[in-house]
Amino acid sequence: METEAGHQFTTKLGLVCITHGEEIRYRTITRSRFLGLGPIQAEEALRSIYKDNLQKFLQAIDYCRANRIHLYRLLCGLFPMVDYPAGAKVYAELSEHFPIIGKIARKQGLRIIMHPDQYVVLNSERPAVVKQSIGIMQEHARLFDSFGLPQTPWAAFILHGGKSGRAEQLCETIAGLPPNIRKRLVLENDEHAYSAAEILEICKQSEIPMVFDPHHHVIKEKLSSYRDASVAYFLEAAAETWPKREWQIAHISNGATHFLDQKHSDLITDFPEALFSVPYVEIEAKHKEHALSALRLRYPQLG
Repeated sequence: METEAGHQFTTKLGLVCITHGEEIRYRTITRSRFLGLGPIQAEEALRSIYKDNLQKFLQAIDYCRANRIHLYRLLCGLFPMVDYPAGAKVYAELSEHFPIIGKIARKQGLRIIMHPDQYVVLNSERPAVVKQSIGIMQEHARLFDSFGLPQTPWAAFILHGGKSGRAEQLCETIAGLPPNIRKRLVLENDEHAYSAAEILEICKQSEIPMVFDPHHHVIKEKLSSYRDASVAYFLEAAAETWPKREWQIAHISNGATHFLDQKHSDLITDFPEALFSVPYVEIEAKHKEHALSALRLRYPQLG
């Protein structure tokens, strides 16, 4: 594709969090196990996990470089229990390493993004949930700031629309977000609460980018093919919401057992032609890196 400035780019594929193999596997701890530890043991457990996870993130950066992967979705649970005093203490101890890691990623041109989990709902009917959600996003923003990642959608935080029927409340919350969250925020359509058309309107109103997910779209609209004209339409409409078209991200997944199955398949066997107009495509398939490799064999023009 050619951008407005006449620059050519190749569609680049993105890896989501971990590999299907054992190369990139992060550690965690359950809340019940954590709360069952004494103060010293809890701190030691988190220190071990945080150090291992930072090392695994470095390995992920190296893995992406070695395998020509240009976008990496960082695990949002990189530092479990960080909202507890023991977690906050260990996080502060290790924070001096964050700028170094971020510099390594930036030097090799690896784009780092995040997709906060489903508990982040910025338009919940419950004010406490909204407050908690903003708090979680503030932790993510603090981490990205520490890594030295830009406060732009280049370092995107991708969210779904949240509670259905509350678009106005979502726009109001977005408008009041701290700049280091709002400037990174990107919204994605889903198959339940917010259609592509609804998310597009919210993004336009809030002046933030849109990630279009064709699989969510075909399920929501009960379409029979990715070749439906609406897929290309929304990919182009979403491109126009990005401050730079060459930053646009889209997602792709296939249904596991049939076209409209919400569960993801192991590999991507149906790759919409319209996605070749998108600079970055995250592959949401169970077999992760194997799905990327299989797509490149099928389509050598993919980056």
